[in-house]
Amino acid sequence: MPIRSMTGFAQVKGQVNGQLSFSLSLKSVNHRFLDLHFRLPAESDALEMKLRRLLKEKLARGHVELTLSLDRTAGEGVSLNRPLVSGYIQAFRAAAAEFDLAATLDLNAVLRLPGALEAGVAAGNSAMEAPVLEKAEEALAGLNQMREEEGRGIEAELRARMARVLEASTGVEKHRHAVLKNYMEKLAARVQELVGAQAEPERVMQEAALLVDRSDIQEELVRLQTHVRHFLDLLNQGGEVGKKMDFLLQEMNREANTLLSKTSGLAGEALKITEMGLVIKSEIEKAREQAQNIE
Repeated sequence: MPIRSMTGFAQVKGQVNGQLSFSLSLKSVNHRFLDLHFRLPAESDALEMKLRRLLKEKLARGHVELTLSLDRTAGEGVSLNRPLVSGYIQAFRAAAAEFDLAATLDLNAVLRLPGALEAGVAAGNSAMEAPVLEKAEEALAGLNQMREEEGRGIEAELRARMARVLEASTGVEKHRHAVLKNYMEKLAARVQELVGAQAEPERVMQEAALLVDRSDIQEELVRLQTHVRHFLDLLNQGGEVGKKMDFLLQEMNREANTLLSKTSGLAGEALKITEMGLVIKSEIEKAREQAQNIE
């Protein structure tokens, strides 16, 4: 399955019968998990359960809103929900009598009550389920097509950013040995200055070498490049890889921070490492912004 963005939109229209049609839209944006929201006509509980099951089969992550709107033609029969209207009128009159109020019943207000008027086909009627579910699958296909198109653009950008991370890390590697040599010479001179002639030169050099070894950035470079290769493998794999990519980018950012902390305060050629380290960190942060939109 190709890389998919979590952002997309699709809308379809369908027909139940000669008097009732509908419009169904799907909108999806970023979310850590699959978060489904439905805007359906009243009495659509059974339909909502089937739509929920369908969306869970086709989508893995994202905040998804499904909206179903009904369009009834003028020729469709509309009947009065007598039990509901009668109950409302009785309650109105009882309240007026109990509190001794002179109140006039407004028929327009009564008819605006949810369910006061019933159309020929109820929203929860099984006659609606088949056409709505069929069109929902069509809308899902359109939504995923848009998400895949955006995913291809994100994938291209992520590959370009990982290439720049690798290029900068290779540049850091080229300057590493010169920086270590410079660092060791300065450290040895400083230690010699502090301890004077009392310390053996060989011992001073050993201690300096140990400190320099702890300041070496080779381990960070190896881990960083390993994470990048794993990241590119996920892009090749496709599918639901957004969470894994986000985790890898966090690890890359950690290595970049350690690299910069180990080379801070050094002058000369080390400044080039700092510059390239900042490039690496910037590319990782920009890649993470994009990866957080991947399903």
